[in-house]
Parts: sequence; structure tokens; C-alpha cells
Amino acid sequence: MRRFMMFVLSLGLLSSPIASVAAADPDDTTICEACEVALELALDHQRRDGDRARDQYRHPAQTLSFFRVKPGQTVVDYMPSSGWYTRILAPYLGEGGHYIGLNPDVTGASEQARNYLGNLAASFPAKAAGWTGLPATAIAAYNSDGLPPALDGTVDRVLVFREMHNLLRMGFLDKELATIHRLLKPDGLLGVEQHRAKADAAVAYLDGNKGYLTEAGVIALVEARGFELVAKSEINANPKDSADYPQGVWTLPPNYREGDKDRDRYTAIGESDRMTLLFRKRP
Repeated sequence: MRRFMMFVLSLGLLSSPIASVAAADPDDTTICEACEVALELALDHQRRDGDRARDQYRHPAQTLSFFRVKPGQTVVDYMPSSGWYTRILAPYLGEGGHYIGLNPDVTGASEQARNYLGNLAASFPAKAAGWTGLPATAIAAYNSDGLPPALDGTVDRVLVFREMHNLLRMGFLDKELATIHRLLKPDGLLGVEQHRAKADAAVAYLDGNKGYLTEAGVIALVEARGFELVAKSEINANPKDSADYPQGVWTLPPNYREGDKDRDRYTAIGESDRMTLLFRKRP
């Protein structure tokens, strides 16, 4: 089947690798073969040549499979930043799917937060079109205070990659989790990947300012706001990460906040230890 699909795609007989793949039951943990082909194509595309070195730490195929993301779904990529997952998700979701980039409501936030996160709708679609080869009209982008009411209850998945610490330390957490809850379908799922502090981490490592949060803490925060934990995975675990650096998670690659100091040591550690959690929206 896979070879046949690749052959058909190479001939251009399908306008999209997943044009005929239906959106999945949220309780279906399997990945159809056509979905695997579509995901492989998205991951292997030359647009990702600059991204691929990080696959060994981010495990995008396994992570998206764990989050039960499939073509044809409507997926919110929360705080998409420079588009690492945009370049996978937008093409992978296909003609029947919808990719939505979403940033927080920055009303009343610091000038730095407003400059960094504000007015995503004005800038992101054109950037994402350049990254993915899709038309800008195929990329939706909003700050959460600008979401159209018609989107409420229509989203299959919301994915938050390494941003829970920012939501917490910037004071966005309550409002944004309420927005995520409102957007999701009754059976919708929230996927969270987050830098993981040690379970007994000092208080200084629990407020988000070091980039790390405890797994139990994240689960408690999310479950207290209308969600229930469905599953967790060690896909993105890294036991070599001690998670206790004075300069926080940004000490590790790719940031190397301490410059050349102990660079070889940090390179050998790799990127951070990460929890990977899946939650379901509660009524």
C-alpha cells in the first residue's frame, strides 16, 4: 500500500496525499497506513531541511501519532513561533483539514509580550505560506481575543509545544486554557509537550521562569481547568537532562545561553527532558 501511494503521489494523481483520509475518532489510537504515508511525506519534504536536526529530540512522527492527529482534522497550533511544527502540520492536515495558528490575548500584557505575540493574523499567514508552499488563505491565524465565535466547538486538537511555562509566567494560563476548552469539540483533545522539572524540584524551578515545570504540576493545572488526562508518554524523555541549570532550559541546545562555556557537555546532553501529555475536554 505504501509503495502504491508513493507511486501515485509521484505521478501527481492525487492533489494531496491525504485527500481521501477522513478525520479520526478521538478514541482511535491507531494510525491508518495512508496517514503514515502522508506524515512521512510532510516530514521528508525539503522545506524541513533546516528543521530535521531536531527530529531526534522532538520525535514529530511519534508525537503527532500519540496526539492522534490525522489528516482532515481542524488543529490549533498554540504559539507557533517560527513554524517548526507549522511546516509539518499544515501540509499533513491536507485539503480537508484546517491549520490554525493561535497566540494569546496580549491585552494588558507587557510591551515585550505585545511586540512578540501580538497581531498574529497580520503576519503569520504569509510567513506560513512561504514555509509550506500553501496559499496564505489556507492558513488561519489569530490572537485569542480575535477568534471568530463560529470556531467555538469546532476544533479536533489543540497542541501546545513547550509553551506551558510561558503561559504560566506571563499570566495567560487561566484565560488561554478557558479559550482552548471553548474551541474544542465535545470529544476534542489537548496535546501538551513541556520541559520537565524533576518531581522534587526547588520552588525556583516551578514558576516557569526556568522553562521547566513538574509533570504532576502541569497535570494538576490543566485538570483543574476543565480537562482530564487521557494518556502520557515518554516519547520525548531525556534522562541525561538534570533540569537544574541556573540559566534554565535555555542552557541546553539549541540556545546555549552560556555561549561556549561547557558547550560540549550540553551538546552531549541534547535538548531538554520533556513530558508528553494528552488531555480530553470535559463537558
